[in-house]
Amino acid sequence: MSSRLDYYSASPKAMKAMIAMEALTRDLSIEPALVHLIKIRASQLNGCAFCTDMHSVDARRLGETDRRLYSIVVWRDSGFFNPRERAALAWTEAVTLLSESHVPDDVYAGAREQFSESELVDLTIAVSTINSWNRLAVSFRQTPGG
Repeated sequence: MSSRLDYYSASPKAMKAMIAMEALTRDLSIEPALVHLIKIRASQLNGCAFCTDMHSVDARRLGETDRRLYSIVVWRDSGFFNPRERAALAWTEAVTLLSESHVPDDVYAGAREQFSESELVDLTIAVSTINSWNRLAVSFRQTPGG
C-alpha cells in the first residue's frame, strides 16, 4: 500500500497544531509508559499500523516488555496489567469507540477509582490526540517503518 499524500506538506498550519497537541501529551500528568500503552491500544482499534508500530518502538525504549506489548490487544484476559493500566485501557477503548459505547458509567467509575479528575482529563486528551493521528495516518495510508 502506498501513501496517498504527505499531510505535513499539504497543510503545514494544521500539522503545526497537531504537533502542538502531541507535544502536550508528553507533558501531562499521566506517566509516559502508560501513555504509550493507550496510544497502542487506540491505534489497534483504529487499524493504524503506522502508529501501532511507532508507539511499540517508543514503549520498548521506555523499558516495556515484548510480552506486555503482545498482550495489549487481549489486556482483559491477561494478568500483565495493573488496575491503573486496566482502567486506562478500558477508558481508551470507550473513548475511541465513542459511537458504540458512549463511554459507559461503569468504565467511568473504574477510571475515577484510578485517576484524579485532572488525570482523567489528561488521559482523555492523550486518547483524543492519538485518535486524530490515527485518522490522518489511516486516511492517507502512512506505512509503518518509514
